[in-house]
Amino acid sequence: MYLLGYDIGTSSVKASLVDAETGQTVASAQYPDAEAPIISKQAGWAEQEPQMWWDELRQATKRVSEKAGVKALDAVKAIGISYQMHGLVCVDKEGQPLRPSIIWCDGRAVPYGNAAFEAIGGEKCLAHLLNSPGNFTAAKLAWVKENEPELFSKIYKIMLPGDYIAMKLSGGVMQTTVSGLSEGMFWDYQTNSVSDDVMGYFGFPKEVIADIVPTFSVQSKVCKAVAEELGIPEGTPISYRGGDQPNNALSLNVMKPGEIAATGGTSGVVYGVLGEVNYDKLSRVNTFAHVNHGQPDTRLGVLLCINGTGILNAWMKRTVAPEGVSYPEMNALADQVPVGSEGLTIIPFGNGAERMLQNKEVGCSIHGINFNIHKKAHLLRAAQEGIAFSFAYGMEIMRDMGIDIKTIKAGHANMFLNPMFRRTLASVTGASIELYETDGSVGAAYGAGIGAGIYRDSDEAFKTLKHITTEHPEADCQPYLAAYNRWKAVMEAIK
Repeated sequence: MYLLGYDIGTSSVKASLVDAETGQTVASAQYPDAEAPIISKQAGWAEQEPQMWWDELRQATKRVSEKAGVKALDAVKAIGISYQMHGLVCVDKEGQPLRPSIIWCDGRAVPYGNAAFEAIGGEKCLAHLLNSPGNFTAAKLAWVKENEPELFSKIYKIMLPGDYIAMKLSGGVMQTTVSGLSEGMFWDYQTNSVSDDVMGYFGFPKEVIADIVPTFSVQSKVCKAVAEELGIPEGTPISYRGGDQPNNALSLNVMKPGEIAATGGTSGVVYGVLGEVNYDKLSRVNTFAHVNHGQPDTRLGVLLCINGTGILNAWMKRTVAPEGVSYPEMNALADQVPVGSEGLTIIPFGNGAERMLQNKEVGCSIHGINFNIHKKAHLLRAAQEGIAFSFAYGMEIMRDMGIDIKTIKAGHANMFLNPMFRRTLASVTGASIELYETDGSVGAAYGAGIGAGIYRDSDEAFKTLKHITTEHPEADCQPYLAAYNRWKAVMEAIK
């Protein structure tokens, strides 16, 4: 008995076939091997053809079938979908895309979201939407309405990338979820319905919203034509869909209030689960309905993005570290320096404006350098400490919102491969860091098992999740806290 998970990314589609009983990944594959193209007709624009995602899914499925054995897909009992968040897909009554999807990194809609925030009222937006309309899906649709009115009049339904893929698998069933609507700024948490304020201000007919289904449920089923093409049994339930960040949290079984999922790639993401409707009054984080919101309890995902994280570490490797050293060698060199880097402090925000700093661009800077003490290794350690401190700084916002952070879960990848980084983050936050072997497509497969009733709940689904290691706070955290307090003092001075 197998589960099939898809991760519809910006650069590729990944598919994973998971044994529902053992939890083992039978086969994984992605397509294409090189990064998929992004259409950018003007500076700041970013679009992709929805049909391209479908073509990539077909190829990724073919590769999984070849790896697992031609008949392996006959045993698939449920399908789950993870997808790139915030993308706008506009379709006609036949389900045909009317234009390329305006994807998450497209910036053209910012003025539309800002105008809505002002017109509806900042306090009301935050209280009802938990966010500013910003550059999210609703604002992207507003751009289409104003700039492509003829096309807008032909829209039958709007969808997110995952909704589109589910529609293709099912042969035309158009659906979405509360979690998906919340990431688009269409959901009102006070009325528990599609937002009258957003729809009314932008002049959107409510009919463009697809039917709402629970995130974990038998939402639709694979149609005959797709079953024959992909080799999946006709009638296989499509029983889960979730945006990539909520799905990453699911992949780590981060489902309960106080649990945190983190990633530390080029940018950093901290995603915490909140058990009550709340928001940050300064709008320094985004809050969406988590994948298990309303099933049956309030479960919100508080999303903190930090631009200046792994990209600083990569810059240090290219620019400061001795030529030719690997990341593990660089980490070992940094670990030779005492905690606190002997007074050296690095502010890591050199990758543009930071949301958690209220969209200020403070840049990357070095403080307290002593030419008689500090060497390359000090710079390397201070950079990694600065990244860990930026995570902790953002988590203070989440704590103020009511998230009691006790455990941070992360995949065994990127910054979290470094024990020194993990020790630093654990010691300044007081939270244990648990590392697991997982990814988005595997998480989507488990989600499908929950939605189809194969698993009772997420705890049963993830009982076989491979635990790599746990990092606890140091017995003596004072050196770490002293360095963090010095870092915060510098931050307050330059903000």
